Amino acid sequence: MKPFKNLTVIELASVLAGPSVGVFFAELGAKVIKVENKQQGGDITRSWKLASEDKAHPFSAYYSSVNWGKESWFMNLKNKENREKLDQAIAKADVVVANFKPGDAVKLELDFDSLKKLNSTLIYGEITGFGTQNRTAYDVVLQAESGFLSMSGTADGELCKMPVALIDLLAAHHLKEGLLLAMLQHQREAKAMKVTVSLYDAALASLANQATNWIMGGHVAQPMGTLHPNIAPYGELFSCKDDKQVVLAIGTTQQFVKLCEVLDCEHISSDQRFLDNQLRVKNRIDLAKQLSTAMVKFNREELMQLLLEKKVPAGALRNMKEVFELPEAQKLLQKESREGKNLTAVKSVIFKISE
Repeated sequence: MKPFKNLTVIELASVLAGPSVGVFFAELGAKVIKVENKQQGGDITRSWKLASEDKAHPFSAYYSSVNWGKESWFMNLKNKENREKLDQAIAKADVVVANFKPGDAVKLELDFDSLKKLNSTLIYGEITGFGTQNRTAYDVVLQAESGFLSMSGTADGELCKMPVALIDLLAAHHLKEGLLLAMLQHQREAKAMKVTVSLYDAALASLANQATNWIMGGHVAQPMGTLHPNIAPYGELFSCKDDKQVVLAIGTTQQFVKLCEVLDCEHISSDQRFLDNQLRVKNRIDLAKQLSTAMVKFNREELMQLLLEKKVPAGALRNMKEVFELPEAQKLLQKESREGKNLTAVKSVIFKISE
């Protein structure tokens, strides 16, 4: 199903957040024109290659992740012919996605007020870093400023950033929601509209329970590795007999009782220290020691099968190679050819619409 097959999107964006919005519309059938800076060699992520990647390849694996399904235009916007071509495209477009540095959009006359003169029904989606603050806003900076970095890592003080630019992806989701609402409003009144999201606001809005743990409970989140401040055993990693690992995500006492049944250690679930979740959080270190002794008696595949049969929330710890060996992951791969080179990415649209 391609609900946006008659939609045209102009992407005046680079790196991850804006292009993530563009690829969402492309996968749903829209014509997405990605405008890249010719003088700078295009989107900077074209050059963000692993040490092992082919230097001669025109784009990196990073670039591939959010730029498939688009038509790329390499342009010098100070060139009269290039600018006229872009203006003509914008005049006929439905949506523009932009993520300029503060002041640059106005300088280039690609801001909302300028473009709505070309297109009176244009929907303009804008991503900024820190709103009106003139700051470079790479993801790790946002992770630091919004508190994510302070609570990511291990209890011994080794901080760790999230391994994907999650703040960018969160902001992209917020902008997609805003654009879809604007498109809905457009059906009632076709006029130019602007949707603005900042990476900083998206980060704060996504702190969820960690924010309310502080606001309501005065609890300052600390690095806990894979653990959860509110639930136990949740995030604890355990080694099995074959040296492979599983992670638990026990959310209820009923699930905890079933876990202990699978492990043939009902004495743990009846222990006074572990009778409810709050007690398990308080005594999680002792609990983990006891569970570790039971877990190591099983091979991982055997244990996972038993846990899944009893509907005990658990997962196998897999690396990227192991993940994409699974048939479920293979179904989400998107492959196409661009600039004479193969491009592979994971689909951004994972929902299904049935009629």
